[in-house]
Amino acid sequence: MFEVRFHGRGGQGAVTAAELLAVAVAVEGKSSQSFPVFGVERRGAPVASFCRINDKQIRIHQQVYAPDFVVVLDEGLLDAVDVANGLKENGVIIVNSKCDASALNGKLKIKEGMKVFVIDATGIALKNLGKPIVNTAMLGAFAKASGLVGLESVKKAVNERFEGKMAEKNVKAVEECYNELKQ
Repeated sequence: MFEVRFHGRGGQGAVTAAELLAVAVAVEGKSSQSFPVFGVERRGAPVASFCRINDKQIRIHQQVYAPDFVVVLDEGLLDAVDVANGLKENGVIIVNSKCDASALNGKLKIKEGMKVFVIDATGIALKNLGKPIVNTAMLGAFAKASGLVGLESVKKAVNERFEGKMAEKNVKAVEECYNELKQ
């Protein structure tokens, strides 16, 4: 089983990202589970959501404490939240940032064997959506970095969630992040 933790701020779509990832892996016939963790969040406050992916039925029903993957929708969270907390050995962190991965290593408390990927998802979202909402774009980056879900499955999940022009714009953001992801 693979576990994914999304970090974002209220209103950025971290919960929607986990839900869309669960739909995308289900399209491929895998079991999935997504859920948020909520406190007294308000727009802009740090939030987390989770997704589990497995080839067999998932029987665990608890928060993800030791993720295989961490997806960070807002680089500013690196100063407020230990996003790498509990990340498994050889875990992967994907950060929405204009910086190179090496510039973020100090903020991330990276251990040997962990990988960091960065993508300017905000720039891609602004270009394609006209808004800095990066959740769908980051799913493209996740698909590329993880290899756990195919690009076409992510696009299908996005098309099921959104309609018309909004679906088209989000699919373009997914594709661009997938194609431009760098380590």
